[in-house]
Amino acid sequence: MIAFGVGKRLMTIILAGILAGAWPGLVMGQNCGCAPNECCSQYGYCGTGNDYCGTNCREGPCYAPPSTNGVSVADIVTDAFFNGIINQAPASCAGKSFYTRAAFLEALNSYPQFGRIGSTDDSKREIAAFFAHATHETGQFCHIDETGGAAQDYCDKSKPRYPCAPGKLYYGRGPLQLTWNYNYGAAGDAIGFDGLNNPEIVGTDRVVSFRSALWYWMENVHSIITSGQGFGATTQAINGALECNGRNTGAVNARAQYYTQYCNQLGVAPGGNLSC
Repeated sequence: MIAFGVGKRLMTIILAGILAGAWPGLVMGQNCGCAPNECCSQYGYCGTGNDYCGTNCREGPCYAPPSTNGVSVADIVTDAFFNGIINQAPASCAGKSFYTRAAFLEALNSYPQFGRIGSTDDSKREIAAFFAHATHETGQFCHIDETGGAAQDYCDKSKPRYPCAPGKLYYGRGPLQLTWNYNYGAAGDAIGFDGLNNPEIVGTDRVVSFRSALWYWMENVHSIITSGQGFGATTQAINGALECNGRNTGAVNARAQYYTQYCNQLGVAPGGNLSC
């Protein structure tokens, strides 16, 4: 048995050397234990997209993110802008003392592409879109957790990469109401928290909460709004299955109204395609 084990290890080393010579790119993609088509993120997790292959990507098919335009998001999301939203929430709201502009700006440090691609007007439209959806999802930053979410089953067992942990609930939490086990798992991988075993942190740590929302945005919405597809396409990306194509026109219109309002505040035209 000992001799067999040594021989087996020797064959493994020889095979690894052959693969390194024949397909060097394959070995490159295997760093950090990732699949060949995945990147190792700055936190040591495997995946695709900007969070893994973009800024501070360690290994794999990393790519340079698009150049930023020099816009300061903090100069656009002023105290007056942020407080103008949250001050509309009743004093009894849990989110009133949870969501802060400071937490948003701290979370933003992890996403230098947000609100900084294209022209200054493009930046303002992306910022307006993000806060329009956050306003609608949380009721002017009133709610941290999804109302009635604990009674919902948000465990998708068809996603074996992110198995649901016993006793854990993956209902909506945070500015964009992060939902489902696979989103919690992927967000945790990208950000650096245990999304499957500790989903509650998205509703208890205000910076993680904003980072999770920005993670979802950058993964699923950022490229839509920056490519000029219009606000309606962002609604489709966030909650299209439940709202678009006549399913809930009231919610679609409410999101669009918030977006138009914030665009007006920021002095930028909202553009077309406001509905999905």
